[in-house]
Amino acid sequence: MLLSQLQTKDIINVENGEKIGFINDLEVDVAVGVVLALVITTQSKWFGIFGQEEEMLIRWSHIEKIGEDVILVRVPQMNQQIDT
Repeated sequence: MLLSQLQTKDIINVENGEKIGFINDLEVDVAVGVVLALVITTQSKWFGIFGQEEEMLIRWSHIEKIGEDVILVRVPQMNQQIDT
């Protein structure tokens, strides 16, 4: 699968069913050729109107399923970076 194909998929948190955002980039360990994490662009809203883009790192181990249209991830606390 290509990065461009992953970037079109919605990222959904299975903990609460919320859409997190879209893949902006990947963190790769080039020494061993392994994807370590997804870099997600999220949009936080103030008063439900104004938005500010933020980046969130989701470790590869937190991905539950990559489907045709969505990527399901398990992120217990949305305000924190997920580490392994």
